[in-house]
Amino acid sequence: CLATLIIMLVGDTYTLINYVSFINYLCYGVTIMGLIVLRWRKPKIFRPIKVNLLIPITYLAFWAFLLAFSLYSEPVVCGVGLIIILTGVPVFFLGVYWRNKPKCVNRLIESMTCWGQKLCFVVYPQCGSVEEE
Repeated sequence: CLATLIIMLVGDTYTLINYVSFINYLCYGVTIMGLIVLRWRKPKIFRPIKVNLLIPITYLAFWAFLLAFSLYSEPVVCGVGLIIILTGVPVFFLGVYWRNKPKCVNRLIESMTCWGQKLCFVVYPQCGSVEEE
């Protein structure tokens, strides 16, 4: 979010759209690759929707072409997009990977989570709610 705000203040919206579209397509491709890897490594797990593998493989072929073309035609935009993605690595290590955090850090993360949920009207469903009883 901080990188996006800085880009919005310094640059123009068209550039931000280019960065975000590259990031989105990169994430879509990685997600489809994950689908194929899971189908290969864990074929027995439950899947609500199961499609023929030809569909994700065809999608990945087009995805690779579009991503390679983007990297060739606009390498600076793609590089900045990758840098924006990599800004999440320290957040991952501080929030997820670091298991033995001090209590003050845990309280800060919990309050930020609660604040974000209230701001975006997002709450996990609770088990055994009052309406069900």
